[in-house]
Amino acid sequence: MSGIVQVTAPKTKVSPDIVKEISTLHQEDVILVKGKVVSSKIAKKGIEVIPEQLEVVNRAETPLPLDPRGVQNTLLETRLNWRFLDFRSEESNAIFKIQSKILQTFREFFTTRHYVEIQPPVIIASASEGGAELFSLKYFEKDAYLAQSPQLYKQMCAISFEKVYTVLPVFRAEKFEQPTHLNEVRQMDIEQAFSTDEDVMKVLEEFLAELIKKISVSCNEELEKIGQKLEPLHLPLKRVQYRDAIELLRENGEDIQVGNDFSKTQEKRLSQLLKEEAFFIVGWPSEQKAFYAMPNQNGNTSRAFDLIYRGLEIASGTQRIHVPALLIQQLKSKGLRTSSSTSTRSDMAPRPTLAGPLDWKG
Repeated sequence: MSGIVQVTAPKTKVSPDIVKEISTLHQEDVILVKGKVVSSKIAKKGIEVIPEQLEVVNRAETPLPLDPRGVQNTLLETRLNWRFLDFRSEESNAIFKIQSKILQTFREFFTTRHYVEIQPPVIIASASEGGAELFSLKYFEKDAYLAQSPQLYKQMCAISFEKVYTVLPVFRAEKFEQPTHLNEVRQMDIEQAFSTDEDVMKVLEEFLAELIKKISVSCNEELEKIGQKLEPLHLPLKRVQYRDAIELLRENGEDIQVGNDFSKTQEKRLSQLLKEEAFFIVGWPSEQKAFYAMPNQNGNTSRAFDLIYRGLEIASGTQRIHVPALLIQQLKSKGLRTSSSTSTRSDMAPRPTLAGPLDWKG
């Protein structure tokens, strides 16, 4: 068991030596206490400890570089420089405990549905998704990159195992100084065979609903510490066509055109206009999605989606192309190499349809 408890040392109930030792203590000193637990109407937890033994394990330097109680505001740079001490604040502690529960729920949800957990590599020989957002490094005498996505490895595994999931770091060389830009992130991904984009959206919304339910019950105190309250989701979530979302924003004064991606401000504005806690954006233009995104019959849009929650994109996904000739065509249209896709007979073999959420930003 762990947590916070109040230690009270009335002079009439503890030894003079303990009272004297307590008078020398400072914030963040480490102590061992053995005593009697009693009920208390004053203590926040409703109980307190009357010490019978007290040992000072280590003393903190004074003054502390920051106040982990949060009474005094601290600059972000200072918090990062003294991160181990910042972790001791109630807010930081709550965030990490909620994050831990998210990961636990993710694994439990998909394991019980017979998905196989995989561990793809993060050092790769070429881009996972195209584009220039790559961190390069030397791999002995060869050039290599940090993975933008486990996408291609997931697809290989789904062909054999049918349903897979993974939690791993991914890297994107985004130089933008914005709160939501990504350089390194722990990503939660799934991939499943013989599925459409709609099949996977159903899985995703069911997981999100279950996650919110679990976090609300298991992390109620932590949510209070960071000033958050989660509302249950009502399924199925609304599906909004990309063009309809663009038109709605334009009608309400936003400067955006078909072919543009949504800014973070526009995602938030769209949520306000729709009055939806969570919803999917579907029917994306093909040129805005990765080479492996299956086009719709019109050829102009792809079977792809973004999930918006509380005004922020938290997940995206696509149905993958399973027709080799079409995949090679899409690779060429994105300016990517096709040699690795045509080098062996197995690469040219027909594949089951695949679909899976990407960029699950936990």
